[in-house]
Amino acid sequence: MPELCAEAPCLSCTADQLADKLEARTATVGVVGLGYVGLPLAHVLHGAGHMVLGFDVDPTKVEALERGRNYLRHLGDELTLELSGSERFEPTTDFARLGEADVIVVCVPTPLGPHNEPDLSYVLSTAQAIGGALRAGQLLVLESTTYPGTTRDEFLPAVVAAAGRERSQLTLGRDFFVAYSPEREDPGRKSHSTSTIPKIVGGLDDESTRLAVGLYRSYCVDVRAVRSAEVAEAAKLLENIFRAVNIALVNEMKVILEEMGINIWEVVEAAATKPFGFMPFYPGPGLGGHCIPIDPFYLAWKAKEVGRPTRFIELAGEINSEMPEYVVRRVVLALNEVGQAVRNARILILGLAYKADIDDTRESPSFELIGKLSALGAHVDYSDPHIARTVPVRKHDLQMTSVELTPASVASYDVILVATAHSRFDYELLAEHARLIVDTRNSMKGFEHRMGKRLVRA
Repeated sequence: MPELCAEAPCLSCTADQLADKLEARTATVGVVGLGYVGLPLAHVLHGAGHMVLGFDVDPTKVEALERGRNYLRHLGDELTLELSGSERFEPTTDFARLGEADVIVVCVPTPLGPHNEPDLSYVLSTAQAIGGALRAGQLLVLESTTYPGTTRDEFLPAVVAAAGRERSQLTLGRDFFVAYSPEREDPGRKSHSTSTIPKIVGGLDDESTRLAVGLYRSYCVDVRAVRSAEVAEAAKLLENIFRAVNIALVNEMKVILEEMGINIWEVVEAAATKPFGFMPFYPGPGLGGHCIPIDPFYLAWKAKEVGRPTRFIELAGEINSEMPEYVVRRVVLALNEVGQAVRNARILILGLAYKADIDDTRESPSFELIGKLSALGAHVDYSDPHIARTVPVRKHDLQMTSVELTPASVASYDVILVATAHSRFDYELLAEHARLIVDTRNSMKGFEHRMGKRLVRA
């Protein structure tokens, strides 16, 4: 493990030179992972005037960016056209070029393993690649969501171990610098952007924090330094666990109130009129996205290391994990009510993306709904205007094509299951032609009286 610089604060020439580059926007910034986090980050860094190298293991992403094609539709083609037409942006799969970057920002996935344990393989393989190219004057920033201590105890040692004898003499806080700054992207959100969402930054030492703050202030209007990388790592987990717990609460309320014949959506709407002490959360068919379904398990795993239980967090995870099964039971019961068995029933799931109006399918509960209903013998299709056909993902390879919504196609299904409320769906058409709709998103609000028993909440 490299030693920390003994001076406090460290005023090394190396740090000051990098700080000057960041302030003058002459630093070369490498962004590793050009996905939902890395690509918007590369764009705003480029917009701030930096030279940006974009690294990704997927050559199809690099080729698309070179041609100005955007593989993340919610970001718009203007973003990729701007990058592809600039001499200050270059995408590459050549990780040997990491040494060219003054700053390296790591935005790689942190999924779960087969037993819901943290999978840091992408972080560690990236750290090893960085170590192989490490040089004096570099700032390394990890943005991937993870448990407290990862930057200091996992990422840094992996960098150092791969650095070799000559580079291992570089000293943290004097020759190179390491910090953590959690990503806060929310694909599809229009009210905030990468440059307006406040950034928190925690370094492994004071100089690392100072330099990381300088990096993010080049494009972000609000950058907050915290005491350590561990504080920043834990803050990210708290943000998403807060959402997971409250979503679990409203999901449990939904199940209870449904038995009482009370509409949970009306209850949330009523409670939200209180101007203090309440924040509305909404139920659904399960959790999706890369953060909220995963982050609680990262903290639960780390908590075991210090011998502390996470009963509240694990209970929330259990409730949310049960929602797809609850929705399937509602579909089965709705079919029974009209004299139709689930076996051989034709079911159309609306929405493969995990949230409305994007094409992001990461951890989408729709995959689980398709799997569970298919296992019961149903013939299941999907319709999603943002996803024309499925591609292999970590747990699923459906090899399916989206069904176009027409009066004839809608009427041909025994039940329509609304899993994602895309604004491009024609809900008037659905209300007019569907035999039966099971709605998990309150998307058919306003059609209740027209549809009567053909509409079921789930």
